[in-house]
Amino acid sequence: MELLFGSAGVPRSVKNRSTDRGIRRIAELGLGCMELEFVRGVKMGESAARSIGKLAKEKGIVLSSHGPYSINLNAREAEKITASQQRLLDTIRIASLCRARTVVFHAAYYMGDSPDKAYSMVKKNLQDIMHKLEFEQNQVWVRPEVTGKISQFGTLEEVLSLSSEIKGVAPCIDFAHWHARTGKFNSYAEFASILEQIERQLGRAALDNMHIHVSGTAYGAKGEIKHLNLKESDFDYVGLAKALKDFNVNGLVISESPNLEEDALLLQGTYNSLG
Repeated sequence: MELLFGSAGVPRSVKNRSTDRGIRRIAELGLGCMELEFVRGVKMGESAARSIGKLAKEKGIVLSSHGPYSINLNAREAEKITASQQRLLDTIRIASLCRARTVVFHAAYYMGDSPDKAYSMVKKNLQDIMHKLEFEQNQVWVRPEVTGKISQFGTLEEVLSLSSEIKGVAPCIDFAHWHARTGKFNSYAEFASILEQIERQLGRAALDNMHIHVSGTAYGAKGEIKHLNLKESDFDYVGLAKALKDFNVNGLVISESPNLEEDALLLQGTYNSLG
């Protein structure tokens, strides 16, 4: 596998926006992947999903997907947890029909709990989901994301621990979120330290199967405020590209910048220029 670059959703340059037109545009641009955005819920039927998967295969575009924002595996009410689990399962099942290899999601909020208590609840509820997927023989990777706000469950350590403890779970490393959340981790040496931590905790196979989010970010004391285009932010995307190259990382790099495909192309061009 190689390192592929693409956009979070249909590129901005697509007129009459649709998923199939987005896939075609990604191929025209010379990018390699696209993340299907189900962040407002799954509104794609099974027939459409199979057609999307067929088109992506024909065009040589690798798909991933992002689950709904309305997921909280640490909710207070049992019915909200059940609903969250169902939303994630719905996303995974449709993603599988689209031939997407990954579903990314924001796992939870702390809700005033200690990190340890929240972790135990998230782990239990995620394990329930993974048991159902194992029974269905669904092999899509389920990836809790490193989150950008201090109120959100999803530190680097939490995501890596879930990935090491639950079969079928792997990390989504959002380098911009981690920078916004910590105010640090924005240099070649710090990016390299993250990749070293991933390899140390999950093994070399994890670096060969990465799912990465990148964007510029505006941030404050509570973490991420909003996404920015890379050149309008302080994010050291050149340092990140160099670290990914030096560690021979494989997988998908998804641009979440407002300009989507422009920063995907910028990242791809920067990475390729490093030789």
